[in-house]
Amino acid sequence: MLKRLSAIFLLAAVVAGCSNDGWQTASRESAGIAPAPADTPEAVVQVYAADAWGWRGIFAVHTWIAIKPSNADSYTVHEVVGWRERRGLPVLRSVQDQPDRYWFGARPEVIYDLRGAKADELIPKIQSAVENYPWKDEYRVFPGPNSNTFPAWVGLQVPEMELDMPFRAIGSGWAD
Repeated sequence: MLKRLSAIFLLAAVVAGCSNDGWQTASRESAGIAPAPADTPEAVVQVYAADAWGWRGIFAVHTWIAIKPSNADSYTVHEVVGWRERRGLPVLRSVQDQPDRYWFGARPEVIYDLRGAKADELIPKIQSAVENYPWKDEYRVFPGPNSNTFPAWVGLQVPEMELDMPFRAIGSGWAD
């Protein structure tokens, strides 16, 4: 029985790894789940999670933070991206972007959503935590620090967020 299960798992892993689609062609489109800034004058703080790229998505998610102050015309997305380290760049990136992009083919889901006056109150605290993130130039898939360590650490610095990271956010415990 164990041999049969092992063979099935191995076959599934091989088939999944034989896809013609690479990360270069995987969708990075908006999932259409974030409120449009033009239609949403209130402040918005959201944390997203999407399956990690490739076989890692079986076990883990990638998470990121998006903020939009009141009356802002765009979101700022804060995330840690491991491949940036190999290019000599900081792994932490903060950019004006669509907050709900597919993570290289994986549809994101909102795991935290705060709007209105409370979001406006927390945005400066979140921004300060982002600026003080201690592992801006470090990345390690396991045990961390990684992309999940970052939102977890921000949540610890801003306890009013009451951020609850998903079980599959491997590396979020590194922040403790």
